Formats: sequence, structure tokens, C-alpha cells
Amino acid sequence: MRIMNPIISRVTDVAGTGGGAGRRTGRPRGFSTVLWLAGGPSRSVKGQEWYQADEVAEEYEDKRFSRGGRVIDRREKEAVLDALAPLEDREVLEIACGTGRFTVTLADRGADIVGLDISDAMLAEARQKARDAGVTDRLEFTRGDAARLPFPDDHFDAVFAMRFFHLADTPASFLSEMCRVSRDRVFFDTFRRYSARSLYNWLLPMGSRLYSQAEVERLLSGAGLRLERADHDFRFPFGFYREVPGEVAEAVWRFDTAIGRTPLGPPLASVSYWDARVV
Repeated sequence: MRIMNPIISRVTDVAGTGGGAGRRTGRPRGFSTVLWLAGGPSRSVKGQEWYQADEVAEEYEDKRFSRGGRVIDRREKEAVLDALAPLEDREVLEIACGTGRFTVTLADRGADIVGLDISDAMLAEARQKARDAGVTDRLEFTRGDAARLPFPDDHFDAVFAMRFFHLADTPASFLSEMCRVSRDRVFFDTFRRYSARSLYNWLLPMGSRLYSQAEVERLLSGAGLRLERADHDFRFPFGFYREVPGEVAEAVWRFDTAIGRTPLGPPLASVSYWDARVV
């Protein structure tokens, strides 16, 4: 399993021996890693202090992915697995891995995967989940800043981030870093600007950054990525699913999916999944 910790990555990349020679020559090599080690994590993500609290990590999955939230968890994992397959022996990086629900799932499917997060508390939960699942030999967790990834250019076959870009104040820098360390594929989700999400966004403690399709396409182009496919989901808000019992959520999800198959589906969707290739 070819995983490099931040210190090794820094030495390799500053020396100019990382992968990707001849591609993206305008980006200074070693830039991200040196800044992360010397200056500490950036503050370009909303709610970092809240997110890093121990009690938030301990309750994170129970609050979001129990009861009706299991529908959300299942659909998001399906989207990631579909985009990144085949996974056997592929080298994958997950940005903002949190408690490791995707990282552990992909390791179980055969990927060699690194999960990166800013929160020590979240990473502690993720490591325990990996031990419980018996996949510690196929993954590694590391603390780091998503805007300054501690890895050389072209280090992974695929890089993905879920539940991240709605909190990003500087999405272009994050996406550029994801592209820099990926040899092939970048996958992420966003909340849609013209959707049900915008109706209750102001009620959320930190709010969310909402994106139109045109804005995402500009971000992809600016990062050196080509959009392969976009899928749009969830006419009913996440908050609704989390508040109802599982059997109610399943019935609503069937109705939600049926709406998604009609011409009204994409315009009403609140979530988009973006599957892109490195140019």
C-alpha cells in the first residue's frame, strides 16, 4: 500500500521527485505541504471549531445516519461506489473523511485508501470503525488541511469529498488541490442553489454554500477537470429524512426517486454529485 505520511510527502515533493512531471507545470511543487506544516491548517472552512469537538464526533453518525438518515447514508455510498468503481487495489484519497463511513466502506471493497480530516476527534472515531470492520491493513487516516494537501502531485488514482463543499469558503483552492494529487478522477457533492435547500438554508447554524450548475462547471474548468457525469438527488431535505422513522423515510425516498425520473426531477433536486476526470 503506497501511502505517504505528511513529513515524507513534504521531503519528496520539495525535492521535486513526486509524480506528475510534465503536467500542470504552472503549479509550484511542494507548495501545499510546506504551508500546512509551517503555518498550520487554514480557516477556509465554516465551523471548524464546532466540528472538532469530541462530543460532536461521538454523536455525529447517530444524529445524521440513524432512523431515516440511513436512506441518506445508503444513497451517498451508492453514489461514491458507482463513481469510483472498480476499486480493487486502486489508491484513493478521501477529503474530510470524518468518522470514516466512506473510507471504511471503500477499504472493505478493496481500495487502498487514505482518509484525511482536520479533526482529531473525528479521526479517532474513524480508526475505531476501521478496527471494528477489520480493514486497517487497507487504509490510513491522517490529520491535514484540505486546502494544502500533504501529498505529491498525481499520488492517487482518485480523490473524493462528500459533505464538504457546502462549508468551503474557497472552493476553487480545494478543488485545485484535489486535482493536483489525483491521476485520474475527482468526485464530490454540492448543494444546489435553486432547490428546496435554499428554502431552509437560513435556519441552519452555519448555513451552507449553494452552487448552481454553471458555477460548478466554472470551478471544474479552472481546476483542470472535465465533467464526465452529474447526478441530482433528494427533492425532500436531508433534515426531513433525519427526523422521521426509517420506514417512513423509505416510503418518502421511493416517492422522491419517482419524482427524480420525471422532467421535474433535476430542477427540484437539492444535491448534486459531480464525477470529473483530470485533463
